[in-house]
Amino acid sequence: MGLLGILLGLGLLIWLAYRGWSVLLLTPLAAMLAAAFAFEPLLANWTQTFMTGAAGFIAQFFPIFLLGALFGKLMEDSGSVRTVAGFIGDKLGPRRGILAVVLAGALVTYGGVSLFVAFFVLVPMATALFRDAGIPRRLMPAAIALGTSTFTMSMLPGTPAVQNAIPMPFFGTTPFAAPVLGLIATAITLVFGLWWLGLMEAAARKRGEGFEAEAGGTASAEQAAEDLVVRERATVTREFDPAEVQRGGACTDRPGVLVAALPLVVVLAVNLTMTALVLPNLDLGFLAEERFGPTTPAAVSGIWSVSVALATAILVLIALNRRRLTDLRASVDAGVNASVLPIVSVASLVGFGTVVAALPAFELVRDWVLGIEGGPLVSLAVSTNVLAALTGSASGGLTIALEALGETYMALAADLGIDPALMHRVAVIGAGTLDMLPHNGAVVTLLAVCGTTHRESYRDIVMVAIVGALFALAAVIVLGTLLGSF
Repeated sequence: MGLLGILLGLGLLIWLAYRGWSVLLLTPLAAMLAAAFAFEPLLANWTQTFMTGAAGFIAQFFPIFLLGALFGKLMEDSGSVRTVAGFIGDKLGPRRGILAVVLAGALVTYGGVSLFVAFFVLVPMATALFRDAGIPRRLMPAAIALGTSTFTMSMLPGTPAVQNAIPMPFFGTTPFAAPVLGLIATAITLVFGLWWLGLMEAAARKRGEGFEAEAGGTASAEQAAEDLVVRERATVTREFDPAEVQRGGACTDRPGVLVAALPLVVVLAVNLTMTALVLPNLDLGFLAEERFGPTTPAAVSGIWSVSVALATAILVLIALNRRRLTDLRASVDAGVNASVLPIVSVASLVGFGTVVAALPAFELVRDWVLGIEGGPLVSLAVSTNVLAALTGSASGGLTIALEALGETYMALAADLGIDPALMHRVAVIGAGTLDMLPHNGAVVTLLAVCGTTHRESYRDIVMVAIVGALFALAAVIVLGTLLGSF
């Protein structure tokens, strides 16, 4: 009965979330359903187990959600994102329109700009380039997804994406875990994605298919951002509430490309400096004091690195663009507000996972996952893939998997001599593959803004964001098994 309750609770959560119901209500309901089938005390599971899991996630990761959303909003309102994207588009031109869109998306998201901010900037740029080059509109979502939602989220070493931060407290790793393996995975995903998009562009030209002059049903950025179903799905996907995209005080006077790109460079440079030089040489023995709770330097240093990097970049951005940020308070308010609903939504998913993991029947699930042939790396990849697919959220699925099985995987890693950095990279890449199923908030939002449908564009998204990432994941597992972490 307990296992049936888990399946029914998960099914209810997926079905109603896909229909646009808020996970803030669905997750405790689904958790209580699972607990009821296991004959567990309902109120205790809600107030003690569910809320403890949700609150723990917020306590750990709210700084990254808050600073990431604020940085993305200030980059948008200062005109910096448009400047960087426009510079790449101008340099590569319409003849290499697909490459320009991919690289522009990769640069801004690897530099810390929130996904949905990037979407609303990249779509107008891609529309202009694709129209001039005669590339079908239906390829726009896949090109944008390749640059923003694959290797810059889970593979490139040092990426400030929250998904890359989630394994750090569990494994005691840094944002730069398994850097060479991450670069190899990036190369595989990027090359495969560009090959596929080039193939589709050539096939379209052969058929005489060009850019559609009028895209029926194209949603404006404001309409897509305010759509309630889009918003509910989007807020469990990334750290930015799309409804805040249109708020704030956007400027019309854009900065030069060097000024625009400098905050992106600051994020990466400070992150690396904190990880490699500053924190390893600090005396963090004070963390053993009771007032700081049960933690270790390894559990918090990764979060601190990313937080300091984003905070520093925000200060640099404001200093460089104070004149352009005509209503700084409105921009700051929109940025910080954009972080609230996403982190509470993802934390609610984590709370659901915490309840499920505490049920006696979950031992059957744990035994099945750990019994998957291929060793801990394969079972870790499968568990993060499956949970990210079911929840439609890489961050939610990844946290649920690690909350339930993180200690077990660390014990296996110690017994088998597996570097935790390798576990980190496999877990993150695994969460960033099947999360891009049709109900994923990023997919729904991107299609809405591009003015295309699942029928027109989803196959290409699957190829560049799922198939390519699965190839990269397989390569990392094989190389990690043979050669270890590097």
